[in-house]
Amino acid sequence: MVERLTIDHIGHRGDGVALGPAGPIYVPYALPGEVVEADPWPGHPDRRNLLRVETASPARIDPICQHFGICGGCALQQWATPHYRAWKRDRVVEELRRAGIEAPVADLIDAHGEGRRRAVLHARRDTDDIIEVGFAALHAHRIVAIDRCPILAPGLDGIIAAAWAITKALRPAGKPLDIQATATDTGIDVDVRGSGPLTPQLTQTLARVAATHRLARITRHGERVAEREAPKLRIGRATVSLPPGAFLQATALGEETLARLVLDHVGTGRIKAVADLFAGVGPFALRLAEYARVIAADSEEGAIEALRRAAAATPGLKPIDAQPRDLFRRPLIAAELAGLDAVVFDPPRQGAEAQARALAASRVPTVVAVSCNAATFARDAKILIDGGYRIGAVTPVDQFRYSAHVEIVARFAR
Repeated sequence: MVERLTIDHIGHRGDGVALGPAGPIYVPYALPGEVVEADPWPGHPDRRNLLRVETASPARIDPICQHFGICGGCALQQWATPHYRAWKRDRVVEELRRAGIEAPVADLIDAHGEGRRRAVLHARRDTDDIIEVGFAALHAHRIVAIDRCPILAPGLDGIIAAAWAITKALRPAGKPLDIQATATDTGIDVDVRGSGPLTPQLTQTLARVAATHRLARITRHGERVAEREAPKLRIGRATVSLPPGAFLQATALGEETLARLVLDHVGTGRIKAVADLFAGVGPFALRLAEYARVIAADSEEGAIEALRRAAAATPGLKPIDAQPRDLFRRPLIAAELAGLDAVVFDPPRQGAEAQARALAASRVPTVVAVSCNAATFARDAKILIDGGYRIGAVTPVDQFRYSAHVEIVARFAR
């Protein structure tokens, strides 16, 4: 049954929202003020498929990608930049309001830069020997085959052809592969998941693929298969040899922007000892160590070991105590935080509730929170405020252009 709907606003996932008698109705790719025709989304009574835009918004523009609306990777290529930027900033404002927090929210900083340096491609070979490589369709298991992606950084040029060659070599009939690719200073680092065990012959074939497509490394579930050159990344003064599947900020400019904000908020001229929690391979810790002693903690042992080695090989840095530690189960407590001038924390999307409670019970004078989830950021911020911290300016950063994701940096002080 085709429905005629008027879109009221954009929801927190980037979908158009119509106000129905039974509640909100979500219509992907529709914009505020538009009148659209849509039909039911099987299995999702509150969602619809966009069929036709009857009355278009003046803010509707042509998307930059021919796959937009089919591929599920981007949500908002069709919205004019000023409206998109205002909406993304307002997402942060709204989550703070819901948590009862009053704080100035700065203008959104565009940190897309050259584009995304990380991507997970999905690949499949069907029983007719047809190979598909691309991204998942919106809320579906179907692969949308692509020949290019305009939001990827130049460092990932050639990854689609390389993913085809990997899929052809592994020949996973009917079984999807996940091919995680990271652009590094020495080439593309690839981790393949879903292939099953590799025979010596397949290992040799993948080594030839790496050579042909000039990949720095291929690993399978983190185990090295072929390495032409160790994947490395410059972070501040240091050079980090990346572990397989290492987490990095989505864009190089995003990392640089977040690090600049962190250093500004910490105040590099007045610190002697700081902690960087959920430190990863050290995008903040290695830069902070130019000014102060650093405790760096993260649950990923490979990332911590890479950080430790990079610090040891870089002259001029203050000592970094790099610790593998599950901060969800074992947050740094007040006694361990005593004597620190500042703490920086940048958790995954679920936030850092346990660590925020431990910080609220501490006397650390400055806390800098970095987040990729406005809702969990607001929750953790409320914990710090209830513990006696004052929140300063909140800065939203956009390194996930055309998506609903937004990074946040904020300073808390006693």
